[in-house]
Amino acid sequence: MTHIVVIDNHGQFTHLEQRALRDMGVDVELLDNDTPPEDIDADGIVLSGGPDMDDIGNCPEYLDLDVPVLGICLGMQLIAKELGGRVGSGEYGGYADVTVEILDEDDPLIGSLAPETRVWASHADEVKEVPEGFERTATSDVCGVEAMSDTDRNLFGVQWHPEVAHTEEGEAVFENFLAVCDRQSAPKQ
Repeated sequence: MTHIVVIDNHGQFTHLEQRALRDMGVDVELLDNDTPPEDIDADGIVLSGGPDMDDIGNCPEYLDLDVPVLGICLGMQLIAKELGGRVGSGEYGGYADVTVEILDEDDPLIGSLAPETRVWASHADEVKEVPEGFERTATSDVCGVEAMSDTDRNLFGVQWHPEVAHTEEGEAVFENFLAVCDRQSAPKQ
């Protein structure tokens, strides 16, 4: 069974991420962001959202654990910032229902979603420029980078919250991430 660790960056929806995965039958564990990287044994990591880019604990070190990583909201922003992208304040601020346009139908994380998908997102801060090696995989009228992927390193990010009921196809995002984790952890032939 796939084992996923959700890293708690002290966001209001973190427990919903854990619950969504558990309801899908996933072996999931919630750990605080100050957990030493050597204590994490997982097939994949979800970096939760949170209120403060200055309170990300050991999250940068989790990017080097050679397992797939899905960053949600702040989680995506910290991936971008740590790997050389640019993060800044959003023009539109707080939580809202947003229609995102999927830019890459072959993307393993979100390519299977409807070409225009309604999501629930906060845009207080957002990725302004993706890091080298990443592709912008979704956009909206509100935010230029709604999602990003580096498929070579299995690093993914979404600005929106797939764990909340307001997001269409949120479960599909988690299913697709689990499929990436399963492919990476499968024995090599």
